[in-house]
Amino acid sequence: MATGGNAIRGTRVGAGPMGEQDHGYHADRIAVSYWDALGNETVRYFVADIDPDEIPDVIDSPHSGLPAGRDKQNPPAVAKTEPYKTHLAYVKERRSDDEAAQLLDDALQQLRDRRGQS
Repeated sequence: MATGGNAIRGTRVGAGPMGEQDHGYHADRIAVSYWDALGNETVRYFVADIDPDEIPDVIDSPHSGLPAGRDKQNPPAVAKTEPYKTHLAYVKERRSDDEAAQLLDDALQQLRDRRGQS
């Protein structure tokens, strides 16, 4: 038995002639560059007839995670992040100390009433 190569090994089914350059219709597109504060450039492609208002001014840079804008000389600044707030911190924003004391007294009184204590 002779050993020979397989002529279609490594090709896609229905790929057509080897070396075929056109694999379907390619829409016209435009390249838009974005730069982050570290100078990294990211290119995004959009369809050529897109409304310019639909192209975002700022994206998240995949290189650094920083915001990236279209102006190379003035990239967007990093937004200031607020520290994590606990549930108690949010409650304290809504209630004064006097209101909190009154609510606590009311809750304790309801608990005592349910248990039969006064």
